[in-house]
Amino acid sequence: MQKPPSRQRPAVALDTLQLDLPFEHAPAYSGAPSASGPAPLRGDIPHAEPAPVLTPSAPPAPLPEGVRLRRITLKAGTLDYRLKRSSRRTIGFCIDGTGLAITAPRWVTIADIETAILDKQTWIVNKLTEWQTRVEQRALPRIEWKDGAQFPYLGKTIHVALGAAASLSFDDATSLLSLPLPAHADAQQIKDRVQGWLQSEAKRIFGERLVVYAAKLGVEYHAYALSSAATRWGSCSSDGKIRLNWRLIHFPLSIIDYVVAHELAHLREMNHSPRFWQTVESIFPEFREARHTLKHHPPDLLPAL
Repeated sequence: MQKPPSRQRPAVALDTLQLDLPFEHAPAYSGAPSASGPAPLRGDIPHAEPAPVLTPSAPPAPLPEGVRLRRITLKAGTLDYRLKRSSRRTIGFCIDGTGLAITAPRWVTIADIETAILDKQTWIVNKLTEWQTRVEQRALPRIEWKDGAQFPYLGKTIHVALGAAASLSFDDATSLLSLPLPAHADAQQIKDRVQGWLQSEAKRIFGERLVVYAAKLGVEYHAYALSSAATRWGSCSSDGKIRLNWRLIHFPLSIIDYVVAHELAHLREMNHSPRFWQTVESIFPEFREARHTLKHHPPDLLPAL
């Protein structure tokens, strides 16, 4: 791509999960403190874990390939952010439970990127605060893996029973999952059995719903698999391969159907344009309510398994 004239400022898109909010970019950073905050601290942080002061707490994770961790000082404190370069035309801001991630065109300077951060620091801090509040209010306690343990399945609370069955069985009427384990079974054994059952249920149910909604839309997918993504519920590649987050099995069937319809709609429109959402609505009219539910309950707020 040819580098644009220096007077042209890169556009910016703010993103919280799948929400894009374009706005006009501020003047280029001059090297002096901005009117909206102090000058940024320059330099990459080698091998640092993403644990910014202003970011909702989340389990540390290795940085993906091509992602660099940087630090900037805002009015509210020090903020670490993850930066990735791409061929996109705008600077993309994404805030989730792991903090601020930025995807920027290769030709955009660090000064321009950090000027954009300073210009929108109020929005950034507000969104980070919302995530912290969300974590505190919605995060469920860790499951104590023993006889009587409880966990969500298809929107209902399931109870674990030990020592009373010769094989694994589930009674939908009583919401009881019986495991062929002794009452004094190790917690890890119980957890592994439950998670294995949940994933097998996810594979079965998601496959059934894909068949239903692919027929409604008149499309064919080539393959599908389960994923364990930390921040994504599903994905669809241009060659017709679909991945669905197995943790969706915790939600009611209507939420699963929305994600299935969403990914299948990408076989018609590989974007999130108005035509895409019209396609989703054509097979799942209630998509707005389901989208709202998932937006406010991402994977990292589900019970720890």
